[in-house]
Amino acid sequence: MPGSHARTSSQGKVGSSSRLKIIVIATILVLIVAGSFGYVYLTSKKTSAAATSTTIPKSSPASTPASSTKSTATCPLTDLPAPNGIVPQRPALAVKVGNDPAARPQSGLQEADIVYEVQVEGGITRYIAVFQCNSVPAIGPVRSLRWTDWHVIEPLGKPIIAFAGGINPDRYAVSQKPYLFDADFFRYIHAYYRVSTRVAPENLYTSTKLLYALDPSSTPPPRIFSFQTQAPTGGSSVSNVYIPFSYAAQVNWTWSQQKQLWLRSYGTQPDISNGGVQQNATNVVVQMVQTVPGPYVETGTNVYGVHSITIGTGSAMIFRNGREYKGYWSRPSYSDPTTYYTSAGTKIPLMPGRTWVELVPNTVSVQVN
Repeated sequence: MPGSHARTSSQGKVGSSSRLKIIVIATILVLIVAGSFGYVYLTSKKTSAAATSTTIPKSSPASTPASSTKSTATCPLTDLPAPNGIVPQRPALAVKVGNDPAARPQSGLQEADIVYEVQVEGGITRYIAVFQCNSVPAIGPVRSLRWTDWHVIEPLGKPIIAFAGGINPDRYAVSQKPYLFDADFFRYIHAYYRVSTRVAPENLYTSTKLLYALDPSSTPPPRIFSFQTQAPTGGSSVSNVYIPFSYAAQVNWTWSQQKQLWLRSYGTQPDISNGGVQQNATNVVVQMVQTVPGPYVETGTNVYGVHSITIGTGSAMIFRNGREYKGYWSRPSYSDPTTYYTSAGTKIPLMPGRTWVELVPNTVSVQVN
């Protein structure tokens, strides 16, 4: 019958159309799944390659995590505008960095908010590099702990302190401090890596990402310096500051009017970072301190540590904007920040920016030109 034949033909077309749609959908699903597996494979290959890299990453423009707050728009340790207008919700991070000739050039110092230079045994100095706002892919070489280190950073709230071992009394002391997160290399080996371009012990490095992953704290440090953009009245114009820690550590800071920065040298040789930039700072604080021998041998035979006493008071020189401001420093206790004053008792503010604090033995004669 004609009517019956028409219905049968229509049903055949519908069935064929349905089967065609199923085939098309199945083909698309196969392509999607295959593409997903290919993406995962390529991503895993890239991640694996990055994890096994043994070269020192070059420093890149400073970055900051997205998780933070806009209630404070400036970094607490520099008073500079926070990256992307956001202060990272994380504590201060203090990393012990070597400074003997074999440790140079160092990585990460240019991205630190504050760098403390401290004399250790043997006439050499080492650094305590403090980070908070910036993220850095390579910091190092990481070296061992000293007594002065945890006394310097106590005002920073509850900072992370990262180092590569040390004498047992010092390591034990740090492990017992409730205000510190002890990120000793020998506790958290996975938070450090070694590079193939250097020999031990100068081949140990870390990063802000690896160290911040250890500590879930989310409280930024308090402000420990006073800042003011306008230079204080008074002061003297200065072009060079010479700090002879020892024959092995002769530091020069030279003012660059063009860059509006203090540039660092060892003697006459520019101090160049691993990224190829001369180490520099907006502020250089020369804080004269009493030093006493530690009670324990640090290295070799009868080579005792050097303890820099950073409480009490002493003379100080603040260098900013190409000028020197003479005065004194005061710190009532280790939990208090250090405050800098003119001889008349007025606070000396720093210029917003990165600060190097030179903890210089009061037996050293600093020369200013």
